Amino acid sequence: MQSEPDSTAIASADRFTRAVQDEAASARARQAASHRWALVPIVTASGFAGLGYEIVWTRQLSLALGTEMMAVLGVIAGFFGGLALGAFARDRPIRRSKSPWRVYAVLEAVIAVWGLISVWLLPAAGRALSPLLGTEPTPALLWAGSLALPTLVLLPATIAMGGTLAALERMMRHARGEARVTAGVYGANTAGALAGTLASTFLLIPALGFSGTLISLAGVNMFCALAALVFGSSAGNADAEERRPQRIRDLRITITLFATGLFGIAFEVLVVRLAAQVMEDTVYTFAGLLAAYLLGTAAGGLLWQRIGRDANAENLRGLLAATAFACITTAVLVPYAGHLVEIASPADIFGELAVAISLFLVPATAMGALFGLLAQRVSDQRGSLGAAVGINSLGACIAPLVAAQFLIPALGAWTALLAVALGYLLLLPPGRSALRWSAAPAILALVLRLKPAPSLTRVPSGGALLAVREGPMATASAVDDAAGTRYLEVNGHFRMGGTSSTRSDYRQAMLPLLLHEAPHRALFLGIGTGATMVGGAQMPGVSARGVELSREVVDLLPWFVNPPPASAPRVTVADARRYVAADTGQHDVIIADLFHPALDGSGALYTVEHFAAVKRRLAPGGIFCQWLPLYQLDLPSLRAIIRGFLDVYPDGSAWLNHYSVRTPMLALIGTRDGGHLDTDALAARLHDPATARVIRPLGFEAPIDLLGQYLGGPRSLSTFAGQGPRNTDDYPFVTFDARRNVRALRAAPWSLLLAITKDIRPDPNELLASGTERDALGARLDAYWRARNRFLEAGASLPGDPRGAALIEAASPGLIDALRLSSEFDPAYGPLIGMAKSLIGSDRAAAARLLRQIDQAAPSRREARELLLREFGE
Repeated sequence: MQSEPDSTAIASADRFTRAVQDEAASARARQAASHRWALVPIVTASGFAGLGYEIVWTRQLSLALGTEMMAVLGVIAGFFGGLALGAFARDRPIRRSKSPWRVYAVLEAVIAVWGLISVWLLPAAGRALSPLLGTEPTPALLWAGSLALPTLVLLPATIAMGGTLAALERMMRHARGEARVTAGVYGANTAGALAGTLASTFLLIPALGFSGTLISLAGVNMFCALAALVFGSSAGNADAEERRPQRIRDLRITITLFATGLFGIAFEVLVVRLAAQVMEDTVYTFAGLLAAYLLGTAAGGLLWQRIGRDANAENLRGLLAATAFACITTAVLVPYAGHLVEIASPADIFGELAVAISLFLVPATAMGALFGLLAQRVSDQRGSLGAAVGINSLGACIAPLVAAQFLIPALGAWTALLAVALGYLLLLPPGRSALRWSAAPAILALVLRLKPAPSLTRVPSGGALLAVREGPMATASAVDDAAGTRYLEVNGHFRMGGTSSTRSDYRQAMLPLLLHEAPHRALFLGIGTGATMVGGAQMPGVSARGVELSREVVDLLPWFVNPPPASAPRVTVADARRYVAADTGQHDVIIADLFHPALDGSGALYTVEHFAAVKRRLAPGGIFCQWLPLYQLDLPSLRAIIRGFLDVYPDGSAWLNHYSVRTPMLALIGTRDGGHLDTDALAARLHDPATARVIRPLGFEAPIDLLGQYLGGPRSLSTFAGQGPRNTDDYPFVTFDARRNVRALRAAPWSLLLAITKDIRPDPNELLASGTERDALGARLDAYWRARNRFLEAGASLPGDPRGAALIEAASPGLIDALRLSSEFDPAYGPLIGMAKSLIGSDRAAAARLLRQIDQAAPSRREARELLLREFGE
């Protein structure tokens, strides 16, 4: 017979057991807490890589597809379409899996591998697609190709990205031991996306280029995958949830998720489109706007996670109405954004970011909270976030097309903002409080709509706005100033030429056309006011064709040029890069207009790859001329462009267009086959009666008038450019040098010009063929070039904007110096004679002194001596 157990021993054993259990529970709690916080960097890093990829891939695809709006929209739609497909496809496996950590790790690994593959795949696919689209694809074909390429090429990565948020939400729910984490995960992931936008644009791409950035982002994905495996192995398995997938029981929530995705991205497109009219429109401008949008959505998601209570109908009404009201306040603010830009000093990154935040922060915060509420309701019903992400992404997929192809053409960008805002009100669940919530935004929208839509085009004091064309690509305007000079302005403040520069525009065409021995086919990339293209078409025997990105600019051509229908050049609306890549013809002369290097997208027209594509389009003996706006460039960008140009055109040379210090222009001239200039053939063309009628009014009478514009050949250009980066498709130096190029706009316009003429020494041996021609002409050219440089220095040193007697007094000494260096330098001789004539009626003594100086500086010329004899008896 056994004895009864000792009660003291039993109690002691119970206490020990409870202590062990408590310690185990405490350890599990500490482990859960550590996992909960350890997941935060994984959630943010995943968003960081996702937006980084989107930025790089979008820019890489635009190099091949072009920057026409249809192409850009196709890329965005393809990206969001892949996300939606991934969210739907991976939703069920993530919900059913007992280890969401392993599922998530696999998704991140797929993204990393495809990120590395895309280093090679995207450029190769782009090169293959351009010829298939052709030079003039229909909008439907361009849209289809632009949608198909990113969708198919990026599909493995975008499908994986579409599932990561659902996996992260499930991991966080298991780690925290609570169901309501959806808004917080979304907010933290979006905060990572914000960091990825800024880091990729401001740090990674400028330092590493596209390939290096993709490799770095793949490293971030691998970090996420490995970290998930490590923490998942210690976290244990999660309970499988909702093994049988359910439909979202509330159809209204499905519609609201889809519509808010559409409205949110449409709002982003419209605000970016309007901001381009008042901001500098560089790569950093877009990054700042996107960052402000992401900042708001991240803040909204995190805020709803912290203070949100129930995803009920009343809270949904409140957030929908708040989002509508916030969108309308942005519409109120947009007309004053120009003043905000001036106050914030947009040349500084933080200034543009401040303006972007003022436009985006409040409405994006409301949108982030709204998605957090909707996603949480879906997660409560299905046990997963995937369906919410998929439905919302489908709406986002079509939003750019709806905004650019329907809302902007039909309503205008500003009025379309009001339409988007009112769209949120249509989503309010019915009920007594719906009218109360919608009253304030509806009344404010009605008041704004009753007023005329604001114009963001800057009209000079005393001037007039003649015509406006607003479209998906740009807002183009024909504007007169107080003096009656007409200008073409794009996006409100970028001046693309005007009637005051017609002579200069004609000379831009004549320089390369005269350097070619017998041009017949000329292609103009970028046409602006059309004056350069029309001027080139006036050359006997030349058939001109133009390529212009913006339909809005083409529609305004009659305000600036109106050639007879029989001689009107043909204009194709297309992206210049894609046109050249798809073109199968050959051209004797290809002339690329002035592209503002700081504008987002323009830097791609200065890359080595584009220069090489142009060379393949040149006929035997063909010439390529790339014009550069020295008043919009900084020295590092200029040197990078020259290095790349010389890689493709080893015989490259630099030329000036005219001798203005206010708008100096530099031409890089390259030939397909090399060789020296035949000055005898040039002289014969200049004296041909049909050609002379066209070119003599432009100042081209003798070969020295043209050759005097020569600045340097390949050896002197190579020395000037030195060692350093080239501007390539993979390392877009000029695009990301935009901050310095914007600051260059605020410097003296002649700064870079004088630096060039000081450092580059033209050598007749690089320009002229050997023999008697070089000996006879070389010394004259050397004197002419020195006179030209002195003339430019004199123009740059003029104080302010002198006129009349003050101009004569300030300018004449420098012009006399230039004339002493070369009596053939007509740009100095002509103005001096004009000054002397103007003084004869007002100050005869000063006129006589000036004529004597002219005669002494250029004794071989007779006009000054004849004036002295006729007017003063000397």
